[in-house]
Amino acid sequence: MTMLKRAARTLAIALAGGLGLSSPGFAWEPTKPVEFIVPAGTGGGADQMARLLQGIVQKNNLMKQPLIVVNKSGGAGAEGFLAIKEAKGDPHKIVITLSNLFTTPLATGVPFNWKDLTPVAMLALDQFVLWVNAETPHQSAKDYIAAVKAAGPNKFKMGGTGSKQEDQIITVALEKATGAKFTYIPFKGGGEVAVQLVGKHIDSSVNNPIEAVAQWRAGKLRPLCVFDHDRMPYKDKITKDQSWNDIPSCKEAGVPVDYVMLRGIFAAPAAPKDAVAYYVDVFRKVRETPEWKKFMSDGAFNTTFMSGPEYVKWVEGAEGTHRTLMKEAGFLAK
Repeated sequence: MTMLKRAARTLAIALAGGLGLSSPGFAWEPTKPVEFIVPAGTGGGADQMARLLQGIVQKNNLMKQPLIVVNKSGGAGAEGFLAIKEAKGDPHKIVITLSNLFTTPLATGVPFNWKDLTPVAMLALDQFVLWVNAETPHQSAKDYIAAVKAAGPNKFKMGGTGSKQEDQIITVALEKATGAKFTYIPFKGGGEVAVQLVGKHIDSSVNNPIEAVAQWRAGKLRPLCVFDHDRMPYKDKITKDQSWNDIPSCKEAGVPVDYVMLRGIFAAPAAPKDAVAYYVDVFRKVRETPEWKKFMSDGAFNTTFMSGPEYVKWVEGAEGTHRTLMKEAGFLAK
């Protein structure tokens, strides 16, 4: 073999190897920037996750075209969902979803349902924790609920983000399961809720882990239980002597309520199957990056990933759960 041929062969092998490190050949790839719709405002959990995804994709060259985050928060996210619904067949638009995928159409009657879209993948599930002020005597969820019931209806204040959304739905579920009765106080966001609890303006909250971790670390708040089937797996200490894994599940603590929030991706209606396969592959690669793993750990997320029929089945079940909870609470649009 001549030196020229050997060099050419080496170059060909190197090029093939380089291609293998990026993405395999796909029947479809974006030919222009992809609009990544966030049906919520800037700074919230969905916006933070979308911008992290955008950064990971860009840093690791996981897409040849840019991923452009666009916030469409009007009407509790209805603006964003209607925008993707109207983009039928356009594979260059995707949306990140949270529980307003279900709560917004059920509470407002806006002409939208998740079945209007094309499911891509579940990225993770966000947890909710029952928090109290660290200066209270309540050491367990069971003790706290007993105190709420002993005080009588509406004596204890539960703070949460928004009305007829996740935090109030969990509060109603808690009331149904235990017989306790709270006065629910809505605030604009989880950060404000945590501040109100530190200031003792409310008695408890059901904030996501990442929304109250700073106050927990500072010794201002106490977590009583997580609203999931199992404990969170993260065992690194957050406080001097406690990790997320040290928090019992609410069921384990004698409060039989489960609620996790979807962090998932959908594409426009009638999006090509090849485009869906492409996005599933991109997000699988994202999940393997150290940046994503750190974000999951910092926020104590449930890292469940789903795509295809399994994802569709989960979303169907979650819609049914939300419909039942909201009907019982009187939150459905008339």
